[in-house]
This record gives sequence, structure tokens and C-alpha cells, in this order.
Amino acid sequence: MSGPHKYTAGMTTASSADTRARVTRAAGDLGALAVKQMEADHEWFRALSAENRSWVGLVAQAGITSFVDWFGGDQRTPAVIADVFGTAPRELTRSISLAQTLDLMRTVIGVVEREIAGLAAPGEADLAREAVLRYSREVAFAAAEVYAEAAESRGAWDARLESLVVDAVIRGEADESMQSRAAGLGWGDVTDVAVVVGSTPRGASGPVVDELHRTARRTGLELLVAIHGPRVVCIGGRVADPMALATSLDPQLGDGPLVVGPTVPHLFAAGRSARAAISGHTAARAWPAAPRPVHADDLLAERALLADLPARHALAQRIVRPLEEASGGALLATAAAYLDDGLGVEGTARTLIVHANTVRYRLASIEKATGYDLTDPHDAQTVRTALAFHRLGPATRTTPR
Repeated sequence: MSGPHKYTAGMTTASSADTRARVTRAAGDLGALAVKQMEADHEWFRALSAENRSWVGLVAQAGITSFVDWFGGDQRTPAVIADVFGTAPRELTRSISLAQTLDLMRTVIGVVEREIAGLAAPGEADLAREAVLRYSREVAFAAAEVYAEAAESRGAWDARLESLVVDAVIRGEADESMQSRAAGLGWGDVTDVAVVVGSTPRGASGPVVDELHRTARRTGLELLVAIHGPRVVCIGGRVADPMALATSLDPQLGDGPLVVGPTVPHLFAAGRSARAAISGHTAARAWPAAPRPVHADDLLAERALLADLPARHALAQRIVRPLEEASGGALLATAAAYLDDGLGVEGTARTLIVHANTVRYRLASIEKATGYDLTDPHDAQTVRTALAFHRLGPATRTTPR
């Protein structure tokens, strides 16, 4: 209590009025000196656009003017500094970081503190410096508040943009609007994109999104996230290993399937990865033993059962066509006989009237040609599904979205 009361009592003398008058007359000069000092001390300030330098100068001048008004009044009342930062547009917080703002504040306060000692009446230099320190404390809190509000506003806006971009990716709307929004999120030149779809955990969704973003930052990856009811759609950028990305995100996601779509060159081609991952997340229930995470391509058979035409087309291209083209169709006939009759190697050999070793050789050739091992239950089911769709002929239904 002694400090403020002592200070206030001292500033009510006639000589203190003289000090205040001197400071008031020098207010404009103080602002000019502060701007010159900023230009001398900070290279990044000199690199700002003329408009932004002008705005910063206005902020500095407003701060000094507000200090002078307070200094010349009743200093027992709190300093009114709401308008110090109100002179500049909120967009300035995007051009100048909080750390840079603090640098500027130190420079301005240093100039005022240095000059005010020469303006004070004899014996009152310490009292004037104390006034500067008291006022600068309030300015520091005001700067923190401005940047906190800007961060909250920007965070809410970025979250809205993020959701709109993810929605556009899912719908396959890679138009100029999406491009503009993606650029606003820093995704204009992000490559190697993969989509991961998991289940929404119970509880509030906000912390889930925040945790997913933090995980991505720790691994050095870009990430867009949106919660769509029971699903969490995560779009990863600069992804070298999509399965590793899914594994890192796994702890923040709910129980159930965790499906990884194929990697695509950029965000505007991510619709294909998103649709595959979402389809796989829905279809994964048909394969209870599916690993977590699982690639969408490992769920082609299950996705095809949901009328996913790209999955059905992939089955034909990856399984049926290679079997038709190899050995004059002998591999296709062997796969059909082995799977349809369930007779094993010996029974298949009798059906095809070939030696059992020939069947074994063809089974190895089938795995080499397609990547599917007919002795593995799930691989066998995938090939059996591909053959069934092949017999049904071309599909005419459209893929539901």
C-alpha cells in the first residue's frame, strides 16, 4: 500500500504538475522516437509492409497518448488501455506474433522510460519511472488478452474451415472453394495424402480432435480431422507410411475398425482414399478377425458386398484378370475348382484330371499373380467373392455415398 500512496501523494505537488505538463508536450516526440528505435532494433519490423509498419506506429502512439492521459490524471484509478490495441485491425495479429509484439513493447517502454527521466522535474525521475512500469504492466496484460482473443477466434474459424474441407473431400468436391479453404489451413502444397477412419470414442468430441492434432504434430505430419457421427475421419498429409499414421492415432480413437485408405498425390485426389476408408470402416464388421489398423484394400471383398463398385472393379482387375490371362485360363479354373468344391489339393487334381503337384504349382502361381494365398481363409474368401462377381457379370448399380 505504501508504494502507490506515496507515489500519488508526491504527484499532487506543484512540481509534479510541471512534470506532467512536460510529458504531455513531449508525447508526439516520444511516439516518433519509439518508431525510430523499433526500426533500428528489429530487422523483422523493417521487413513489414508499409501498411503494417504504419499500424504498429499508431499502436505505439496510442499507447503513449493513453499513458500521458493517465499520467496527467488521477493515478489511483486503473489505467484505461482498451483503445491502445483497438487502433489496429485484428488482422495485424496474423502479421506480428505475440513475441514480436512483446519486443515492440519493450522498445517503446524503454524509450519512454529513458526520456521521461529527462522530462521530470528535479527529484521526480524515480516517480515518473514507476508510473511507466505500472502502466506497462497493464499494457502487457492487454496485449496478452488481444492475442488470446485472436487465437480463440482463429481456432474456431480454422475448425470450421477444417470441417468444410474434410466434408468436401468425402463428397469429392475438389473445386475452387475447397482449394481456397485448404490454402487457408496451410494445405495448398501438401502431398502424399492418406485418409484414416476410426470409430468415435465416447464422451466429448472436442478433446478427441485436439489430441489427434497433437499426435500428428509430434510425428511431424499434417492432419485434418472431422467427426461424422460414429466415425472420425482423419486426413493425413506428408505421409510416408499410412499404417504407421493409423497406429499413432489409434489410442485416441474408439473401439472398432480402424481403416486406412490408399495414399494419393495431394488433397484434391483424397476423395478416393476417403471413400475407400469409409467403405472399409462400414464393411469391416463382416471380417471380425480384421487387424487394427487394416488397409481398405484388404477389405475389398467385404466392401464389394456393400455395392462398393470401385472395390468390385478392383477385385476384377487384381484377381480375375490375372487368372484369366495366365496359363490360358488354367489358373482361373484351378482357383474355381479348389474354392468351390472344397476338395483340397487331391480332390482338385482329380476334378481337373491333373497331377496333385500340378495343383500345388498352380496354387503358388495364383499367389504370385494376385497376391492372394488360397490356403489363407480370408484370402480364399476374397478370391471366392471375386469369382462370384465375375460370374454375375458387369455391375449396373451406382456406388452409394
